[in-house]
Amino acid sequence: WEFNGSFYQPSAFLMMGIPGLEALHHWISIPFCALYLIALLGNCMILFIIKTTQSLHEPMYYFLSMLAVTDLGLVLCTLPTTLGIFWFNMRRIGFDACLTQMYFIHILSFIESSVLLAMAFDRFIAISHPLRHPSILTKTTVMKIGLVIILRGMVSLLPIPFLLKRLTYCRKTELSHSFCFHPDIMNLACADIKVNVFYGMIILLSTVGMDFIFIVLSYILIIKTVISLATKEECLKALNTCVSHICAVLVFFVPMIGLSMIHRFGKNVPPLVNTLVGYTYLIIPPALNPIIYSIKSSHIREALLRALRRKTE
Repeated sequence: WEFNGSFYQPSAFLMMGIPGLEALHHWISIPFCALYLIALLGNCMILFIIKTTQSLHEPMYYFLSMLAVTDLGLVLCTLPTTLGIFWFNMRRIGFDACLTQMYFIHILSFIESSVLLAMAFDRFIAISHPLRHPSILTKTTVMKIGLVIILRGMVSLLPIPFLLKRLTYCRKTELSHSFCFHPDIMNLACADIKVNVFYGMIILLSTVGMDFIFIVLSYILIIKTVISLATKEECLKALNTCVSHICAVLVFFVPMIGLSMIHRFGKNVPPLVNTLVGYTYLIIPPALNPIIYSIKSSHIREALLRALRRKTE
C-alpha cells in the first residue's frame, strides 16, 4: 500500500475466477479455452477471407472486418488474466496494469457498439437506397467512419483512469471478475465516487446508449421499407441480409446491459450470476460473431470453401 497523508491506493487488486467453484478451475478452463480458440481462429479466418477475396471488398465486409479486429482485441485483453487464474491461480494484477486493461476493454466495447451501428446504417442504405449505396458508402467514407469510431472511444474514456487514480481505496481489493471493469474498481473506493458514477453514466448513455437507439431506429426504417416492397420473396430476401447483424447486436447488447444493471442496481445478486454475465459479455460475442456470419453469409461461406479446396489440392 502507498501512503500519502490520508490517501490510500492499493499496489494491486485480486481478481476472481468463478466464486464457489475454485476447485474446478482447471476443468472449467476447458470450455473457456475452446471459446477463446474459436474466437481467435474464427475472427482471423474472417479477416483472411475478406482480405483475399476481391468480391468481398464492399462496405458491409469492411465493417465486418472492423468487428473482427475489435473482437480479437477483446479476446487478447481478457485471455491472459482469465486463463492465468484458471491455470495458475494468478489472481494478482498491479493497480496501473488493471487500469490499462480496463481502459482497453471499455474502448473496444464502445468501438464494437459503434461498428454495429455503422453496420445497421449500411444495411439501411443498401435496402432503402440500393442504387445510391456505392456512392454514399465509398471506401474513403468507410475509412473516415472507422477513424471517428476509434477516436470517439479513446477520447470519451480517457478521463476514466485518472478519475479512478484520484480516489482513496479501502482495504478490500477483490474484484468481481477475472478482468478489470470500471464499476467494479470504483466500488472498492472509500472516497466519494459521485463524479465517477455521473461521468460513467453520461458516457455510457451518450455512446453505447445512443448507438443502440439508432440501431433500433435503423431497423424500424428498414422494416418500413421492406413492407413497401412488391412481393413476399423480395421482403424475405431483404430481411435475410440483416439476420446476421441482428444476431450480433443481440449477442453484444443483451449481456452488456445486464452487466451494467447488475453493477449499478444488483447489490443482492449472487456473485456467480455477476461473474457469468461478465464472461458472457466479453467472451461469447467474439466467439459467436464469426460463426453467425459464416453460417448466414453465403459469400463468406463460399469464399471459405474455395480457400479450403485450394489447400487440399
